[in-house]
Amino acid sequence: MDAFYASVEQRDNPALRGKPLAVGGSKERGVVAAASYEARKFGVRSAMSSRKAYQLCPAILFVKPRFEVYKAVSRQIREIFHQYTDLVEPLSLDEAYLDVTDNKPQLASARQIAERIKEQIKAETGLTASAGVSVNKFIAKIASDFRKPDGLTVVTPKQAGAFVAALPIDKFYGVGKVTARKMHGLGIHTGADLKEWPEPELARLFGKAGYFYYKIARAIDLRPVDPDRIRKSIGAETTFDRDITEPDHIREELESIAAEVAGRMERTSSFGRTLTLKVKYADFTQITRSRTVPYLINGLTPMTTIAGQLTEEVDWTKPVRLLGLTVSSLHQADQAVRGQLSFPF
Repeated sequence: MDAFYASVEQRDNPALRGKPLAVGGSKERGVVAAASYEARKFGVRSAMSSRKAYQLCPAILFVKPRFEVYKAVSRQIREIFHQYTDLVEPLSLDEAYLDVTDNKPQLASARQIAERIKEQIKAETGLTASAGVSVNKFIAKIASDFRKPDGLTVVTPKQAGAFVAALPIDKFYGVGKVTARKMHGLGIHTGADLKEWPEPELARLFGKAGYFYYKIARAIDLRPVDPDRIRKSIGAETTFDRDITEPDHIREELESIAAEVAGRMERTSSFGRTLTLKVKYADFTQITRSRTVPYLINGLTPMTTIAGQLTEEVDWTKPVRLLGLTVSSLHQADQAVRGQLSFPF
């Protein structure tokens, strides 16, 4: 889906259409959960502090998120997917993989299926979606981002190798900012550059991920679309260009990371019982602190509360290179309703 949360808000409130919009936060404090395309032109992005967003775009409008509405629209879209195939693997509320090798309407091509789905989503929800069509998950995922919003990109089997070879390494799904910088330092800037490296060397430099990089550089991704896939954890971390030491800066970064994790949990309808704080210092020593609670962590407020408690167990006198938060012991929404949720009063 294209700028999903923001697009739903603009659909439901005509006064917001065409305006730079942030879902979540306010001018004074908070974190952006999603940004409209009008706001993105100014550099506003999800997980950014709302104060920073306001500095970049003083005309930005802040609205409170309505996750129940987003979940309802997501269910509506997922019902459309299942009209075409039962092999649907949701990544979040607004994104999914579909295996359409055998499709229910017996359409002749995957492009035709993608066009039909996009048209049906627009007709039934008033929202636009972008699709990537290809031979595997890796290429389809990247292709789905190519012509947003309302885009459709098809990469045929014959085009797959050349497509990956020409792709900037920063655009590779699964290659984060820190890994991309490391690859740039090694002279790896495109898929073609990555393909020049032998598998043992990539494994030595990047661990298990090196085996994955070796395969995707050759347009190989054998992962099936798994409708029953269950995630074990959801997390996010940030490596800083410069080590940080100021308590306010550390707190602001943790709030931003917590907002990103909370957003991912909302998009996957997941809840957890264990929160882990990860800290890597300037000397590359690393510590983790975890806490398991008797209730389900179901949003930003309980997460920041627990994270605050964990920070009291950490030595903050040393410069910090990386911060991360991970929620584990996950439950899906249908399991969570049978448990005890925490509510921010």
